[in-house]
Amino acid sequence: MNEGYTISTDKALLDIAMIHQYLSQEAYWCQNIPCDIVQRSIDNSACFGVYQGDKQVGFARVITDFATFGYLADVFILPEHRGLGLSKQLIAFIIAHPPLQGLRRLLLVTRDAHGLYEPFGFKPIDNPENTMSIKAFTAY
Repeated sequence: MNEGYTISTDKALLDIAMIHQYLSQEAYWCQNIPCDIVQRSIDNSACFGVYQGDKQVGFARVITDFATFGYLADVFILPEHRGLGLSKQLIAFIIAHPPLQGLRRLLLVTRDAHGLYEPFGFKPIDNPENTMSIKAFTAY
């Protein structure tokens, strides 16, 4: 990890206000998401915080059963901390996280960060015609 930065899975350290602010105002995938939805998503996921000292500067979560499947979501590093390799270190930490070992599949959706994930083995899904979803709504 870069000097002065750490990664933790301790949910007690998470800065919920910062996470909500980023997701609701900056992230293209969940603009205007309510804080209670962010809190519930954190409560029901494996969470990873990136910190500079005591200040949280990044986040990611994996929605998982810890046995067969995981979905990587809400990955971000605050803009003023980008360019330091923190996102790569965060993804490496998640991929190596012991409780996530042995999953049959780890899935993610990204519009623009393929270059971040491909070195870790992520690739377009085989047979996308076999993948289905229910999209209840498009915006909060």
